[in-house]
Amino acid sequence: MMQYGFLTVGLSWLFYNAVAQQPVFEKYKQTIPGSAVQFEMIPVKAGSFLMGSKKAPDENLHQVSLSAFWMGAREVTHDEFALYLNDENYPENSAVDAISRPSRPYIEVTLGMGKEGGFPANSMKQHGALMYCKWLYEKTGVFYRLPTEAEWEYACKAGTQTAYFFGDDSARLKDYAWYGANSGQKYHQTGLKKPNPWGFYDMLGNVQEWVLDQYIADAYNKRGKVTQDPVVTPGLKHPLVVRGGYYNDPAKSLRGAKRTVSDLVWNRRDPQIPKSKWWNADAPFVGFRLVRPLVQPSGQEVDKFFDTYLNLSNP
Repeated sequence: MMQYGFLTVGLSWLFYNAVAQQPVFEKYKQTIPGSAVQFEMIPVKAGSFLMGSKKAPDENLHQVSLSAFWMGAREVTHDEFALYLNDENYPENSAVDAISRPSRPYIEVTLGMGKEGGFPANSMKQHGALMYCKWLYEKTGVFYRLPTEAEWEYACKAGTQTAYFFGDDSARLKDYAWYGANSGQKYHQTGLKKPNPWGFYDMLGNVQEWVLDQYIADAYNKRGKVTQDPVVTPGLKHPLVVRGGYYNDPAKSLRGAKRTVSDLVWNRRDPQIPKSKWWNADAPFVGFRLVRPLVQPSGQEVDKFFDTYLNLSNP
């Protein structure tokens, strides 16, 4: 078994040390308390799959087994994220000298592409996405987080082993994704294209999606014959991983196994010193979606998770 950072063989302590009663494992909608805003979560059964591909050196094929989880049917939207940004009852400064809500971004992050009405939240750093998850946990009592690379790819491929979940013919992408050939150089409302076989919308294109992992080019090569719930916990603040490609990408960048590396130039226009830990001024193409493990961790484990990841995700 290999170890990255403080997690050994992935998020096993999150999946197996729960104290909460097992929930009913089916599709559900979560209403964010204090609002009428809902999001939908789709169950993903435990299973194994071949992670990676033969297309790139950092995508070495290997067998992965995953515990059961839910994943958001759509990318987190501006409607959802705005509830966090505007929550006056959630302090901007906590008692432990940490900022709990982001300052306003240096620029208008949507660049006129769309906001209310189901457009994907965008331009946040991984820290901002994780802080939203923490806020959502405190609002709902349910532990939500970002997916691992393995969970994201498992849900995206949806039982397939082709370049895309619908096959190898990129001409069909127009039915499933907003990308360079059809997006008009902008993101679109979530859920307008066809979902993948497991019911997930916009896994490819629209906005790229943060995952939990540090990017290490040869990480897959170091895994065993079968790896359970793998994750590369960040030990450095850069680079991290985003998945799925975005609205200006070519078809080849939307393959289900494609790993994309975060880049510091995504925030080059931010004049602040130090630069914002919340926003990437030059990354309107980055967003995220949620995961909820079937087995909920204890409160102590949740605190440990957020303490670890939020400390690592600071700039």
